[in-house]
Amino acid sequence: MKMIFRLSLFPFLFFSAHVNGQTEITKWQDGKTGAVSITYDDGSINQFRYALPLMKRLKLPATFYIITGTIDGSKYHGKFIGRPVQEIIAETASAPTSADNYFERASAAKYLGYIGPNKYYDSSANFYEDGKEAIAYHVMDELYRKVRTGSLKKGTELSMEVADEKGLTWDSIKKYASQGYEFASHTITHAHMAVLDTTNTNMFYELEKSKEDIKDHLGEKYTFTAEIPFGVEHPRAMKYSLPAYAALRNLMTDPYMQEINRGYKTQPGMSDKEYVQWQRGGTTKTPLPLMKSWVDTTLAHDNIWLVLVFHGVDSMGYEPLSHQLLDTYFQYIKMNENNLWVATFSDVVKYMRERMHANVTTDKTNDHILVHLKHSLDPIYNIPLTLKTYVPDGWKHVEVKQGNYKKQLSVQKDTKGNYVLYRANANQGTIQLVPQHFQGKLL
Repeated sequence: MKMIFRLSLFPFLFFSAHVNGQTEITKWQDGKTGAVSITYDDGSINQFRYALPLMKRLKLPATFYIITGTIDGSKYHGKFIGRPVQEIIAETASAPTSADNYFERASAAKYLGYIGPNKYYDSSANFYEDGKEAIAYHVMDELYRKVRTGSLKKGTELSMEVADEKGLTWDSIKKYASQGYEFASHTITHAHMAVLDTTNTNMFYELEKSKEDIKDHLGEKYTFTAEIPFGVEHPRAMKYSLPAYAALRNLMTDPYMQEINRGYKTQPGMSDKEYVQWQRGGTTKTPLPLMKSWVDTTLAHDNIWLVLVFHGVDSMGYEPLSHQLLDTYFQYIKMNENNLWVATFSDVVKYMRERMHANVTTDKTNDHILVHLKHSLDPIYNIPLTLKTYVPDGWKHVEVKQGNYKKQLSVQKDTKGNYVLYRANANQGTIQLVPQHFQGKLL
């Protein structure tokens, strides 16, 4: 973020303090102390039956990461891309799983036509992500051995995450989106991305086609962010996933931000970075006082973005929380909203990046202040930034104008002097601050 302060030819005609006209972009929208994003994974129907109405009542936004493949009306569904699975099954009898064939076998595992592979697929992927490749290969061999020997029943098996989304439709999603809720991809089938093959494009199918369905049904706006399932940060998954989206909740690489994901115990207050993204996940084992303490910690600092991650609600989904507990917790967040900016995941990302890439210049004359706000980012970065401009002692009320936008502001005061706080859009023209007069007198 660059700030350039330019004086007029007559800087002391009206302004008594050198600080007058100085403009800065506040760290968070409206000059608040910290930010909070409420996010949900998997799109279980109970999130919309019970949690969303709570947030709607309290006027709290949220981001829902949804599994697109089973939503009624989706164009793309789960499938294996590659040679016939019977060839792969037969081959496993003589060729053990290795680095040469693991990704193909893992990609095909859920599409073998049997009930029971999911637990082996999940277990193998978890071992691989933990760096235990030999065990991952062994578990995959065990799965295919059971298939070859007829130990598994034929049929179709749905994962818990996919099954719990039953009943969600694009029509209902569009309705919720029109109310201000953000929707984003959680892939087509809630796949373990780190173990999908790229030779036959199974990984790209999960990434790109889920994004395409969201774009077709909701619009480009909802393709800004995604969450790769299981909160994975494995380098192989990130290598291909990061370029597909502007911002992944899994991992962000912005140099001015420290990221503390759910599995980490690092305390956010120790960081000297401009921003800290602090992810916390409420589970059935998380006491409410601890969840409230996350909010308190955010309030105690000025650089923390608390990203809350929820899954199940009311006995449905992973680690389900009761809607009564969520209601109490959301009320606590709402109670602190004067000091916390509660916003969708994408809105916070956009604000931070705009601020860190913005250039602010200021011109002063004897009767007004001109502020120029620009950044060189893509037009998708369009969140209004909050500016804090110091004004002369004699100014009590100020009119701020940018294009067709006009607003009357009351002057506030801090240790540096008098100032006004207002929102403005980068690259949308000069912002003019003018003192208000009444019957010829300065207000």
